[in-house]
Amino acid sequence: AGTSQRGDFLQINDDLWKDDLDLKLFAAIRLSRLLIPGMRERKWGRIINVLNLGAKAPNGGGAPTAVSRAAGMALMKILAHENAPHNILVNGLLVGRIKSEQWERRHANDQRGLTLEEWYDDAAKTLGLGIGRFGTSEEFANIATFLASERGSYINGTAINVDGGSCPMV
Repeated sequence: AGTSQRGDFLQINDDLWKDDLDLKLFAAIRLSRLLIPGMRERKWGRIINVLNLGAKAPNGGGAPTAVSRAAGMALMKILAHENAPHNILVNGLLVGRIKSEQWERRHANDQRGLTLEEWYDDAAKTLGLGIGRFGTSEEFANIATFLASERGSYINGTAINVDGGSCPMV
């Protein structure tokens, strides 16, 4: 939730750093603290930390959001190790370009007169998306549902790119 703060490192003040870390890292810390005790009692749980590709492959101008996402990935790995004996699996999903209201707002501000689908096609080419298109929320939900199920019961402590092949990192 919320918006990502990004910019030139020297232009980002401490308040923006704190806000971003609070939104993206400390929210996950606080929620995990609330959920893990009950999961340990039940001897079953799944935590899926939604991150973005900047956690693995940050670009210039990606601070502070890429830093907070990378910290979230480290948190995921720590929680995975600590909670595996309690049958609590913790994984991360690194989201790529998914069709969303955020992108629809960008389309609405575009002055070229393209339909939304034409705009998505053009943006996919411009951004160099590996699979040549934006993903859908359903495609993202498919992997999340799998990880939350018993079918994903041997997957723990991993960060999975859901990006159509866009990220240069595995």
